[in-house]
Amino acid sequence: MSPVLWLAIAIGSELVATTALKLSDGFRSLGWGAVVVIGYGISFYGLSISLRAIPLGVVYAVWSGIGTAAIVVIGWVLFHEVLDGVKLAGIGLIIIGVAMLNGAGGAAR
Repeated sequence: MSPVLWLAIAIGSELVATTALKLSDGFRSLGWGAVVVIGYGISFYGLSISLRAIPLGVVYAVWSGIGTAAIVVIGWVLFHEVLDGVKLAGIGLIIIGVAMLNGAGGAAR
């Protein structure tokens, strides 16, 4: 399977795990707590596989950047958290930073 696909799986499972972390209520809900542990496990496994072909800096920038930006949107949609101009600007800067790292570092070794 493609390293980029593994990175996408890592990002998706991290989003599920982070959302479940909010729903777990400090791990008081064991079901959501289990989703957290499993989701992060899958995420780190996907990251490790993607690192076989994609540079570390690029993998981490894409994983954390997309994850952060998406979690802000998920918080806004699911948990009615405030999404103001400062947060939108921050998401824009994350996207610019990830694009710069990808352009400077390339996607493959």
